[in-house]
Order: sequence, then structure tokens, then C-alpha cells
Amino acid sequence: MPDKVESILMLVAAEEFSMGILGNTFIGLVTCMGWIKKRKIASIDLILTSLAISRICLLCIILLDCFILVLYPDVYATGKQMRIIDFFWTLTNHLSVWFATCLSIFYFLKIANFFHPLFLWMKWRIDSAIPRILLGCLALSVFISLVVTENLNDDFRCCVRTKKKTNLTVRCRVKKAKYSSIKICLNLLTLFPFSVSLISFLLLILSLWRHTRHMKFNATGCRDFSIEAHMGAMKAVISFLLLFIAYYLAFLVATSSYFMPETELAVIIGELIALIYPSSHSFILILGSNKLRQASLRVLWKIKYILKRRNF
Repeated sequence: MPDKVESILMLVAAEEFSMGILGNTFIGLVTCMGWIKKRKIASIDLILTSLAISRICLLCIILLDCFILVLYPDVYATGKQMRIIDFFWTLTNHLSVWFATCLSIFYFLKIANFFHPLFLWMKWRIDSAIPRILLGCLALSVFISLVVTENLNDDFRCCVRTKKKTNLTVRCRVKKAKYSSIKICLNLLTLFPFSVSLISFLLLILSLWRHTRHMKFNATGCRDFSIEAHMGAMKAVISFLLLFIAYYLAFLVATSSYFMPETELAVIIGELIALIYPSSHSFILILGSNKLRQASLRVLWKIKYILKRRNF
């Protein structure tokens, strides 16, 4: 791959990484400051904090893998370094997806209006169950990551950088196809939380439809906060679903490219697309939350005020 193309791709990766770190760090700081002030943390803030931390780690791992592949491909000639990177990528990947699913379920239970006994029981118990659910997601993600790295052999992948005229290329050869098959199959488990989020989204639509139909028969002319809450939750969930589809397809490209003779370009493009998901979704969450949106506006106002003072 030409050096100019490498530089452009690395620049794009660094910009996506910077935006993702900025958005997720902002979410984490706002929720943690609220935790310190009130000396307790709300369930939604706990989910958002966990999600932000997992995505910050995921962004770091993806960018690190991208830079190693371009600058130091010989690192992947030994299984130890690859095992470490693969463990943390699989761990943060699953944590990010499961925590986002927890957020979708929380929105559904708190906003939707159903009168089924099971729904009402879950709605009543969700706040106390959130810490245990998040710990369960962590335990499951660690287990899957250990299984993935356990099947990684030292001779799995041999990457050799060769120079042809002025272009640098990386040839990666798979010696153990079994590992990639296991990795793909285990990461297919993320389709389960995706399905749960999709069901939550569809049930939110059903709840909104029932609520609007009820409001037509009982029109008051007042502002309906329930509809606003429904719409906000649906935007957060649908954005997660769409970005996750793009992320998952990019992950499959990066993983399946191990079976190709020349993989550097395919892996890097896959990772660039994968960076969009944890980077952009954080800003959607900020815009969809009154607390985060107001905090971001205050920060922007202070920055604008400081810049004005400096100009004078």
C-alpha cells in the first residue's frame, strides 16, 4: 500500500479516535460529577458511564491495532502480542454492545406504557437490577474473550512486510483457520443483544402508537411529554441499531480478511468504519439527553466566552 494512502488512512483513524474520546470522556465526566455531587448515581448514569468507559477502551484498542498493522506488522508474527490485543478488543467489543443493549432496555422499561404483569415487574425492579446486570455483562464478556484468546496459537498469523519499489505491502498468512472460525462464531453472539435492542425499539413504536391513539380520544391541547420521551428513546435506539450494523459488517470484513493473501488495506478500512460506531453514537446520546445536552451547551458557552476575552 502506498505511503500516501497509509498516511491518509492513519489521519482519518486519528480524527475518528479523537472525536470518540472527546464525546465519551464528556459523558463520563458529566455523569461522574453528578455522582460526586449527589453522592449517589442514577441507573441511567451508571449505564452511560459504563458504556463510555467501554467505548474509550474499544477506541484505544482499534487505533492501536491499526497503527501496529501499518507501522509494526512484525509484532503479529508472534502470538503473545496478538493474544493481548485480541483479548481486549473482544472484551471491549462485547462490553460496548451489551451496555448499549442495557441502555435500550432501560429506555424501553422506563418510557413504554404496557400493563402486562411481567412488564410492570421488570419496570419496578430495573433500577435495583442494573448493577447486577452490568456485572453479568462484564463476566460474560470476559468469558468469551478468554475462549477467543485460548484458541489463538503462536503460529496463527504471520505478517511479513516486503518492499516493492516504493510501495510497502503486508502479506498475512493464516496457518490456523480454526481460530478465525471460532472468533467469528463467538462474535456472532453479539447478534443476540442486537436482537434484544431491535425488539425494544419495535415495542417502543407499539407503545407510542397506542399512546397517540389514546391521546386522539382524549385531546387536551397540552404539551405531551410522553411522546417526546418516546421519540427521544427511539432516536437513541435506532441510531445504535444502524451504527451497530455498520460496525458489525466492518468487523466481519476485518476478520474475514485474514483469509485473503493481502489484508492490510481491508483490515484498515474495516477498522476505520468500525471507529464510526463508538465515536458518533456518543454524540447522539449527548444530543438525546437533556442533562448531557445542557452540560455541553454550558461548556460551549464558556469556550466561546474565553475566546472572546482573548480576542480583546
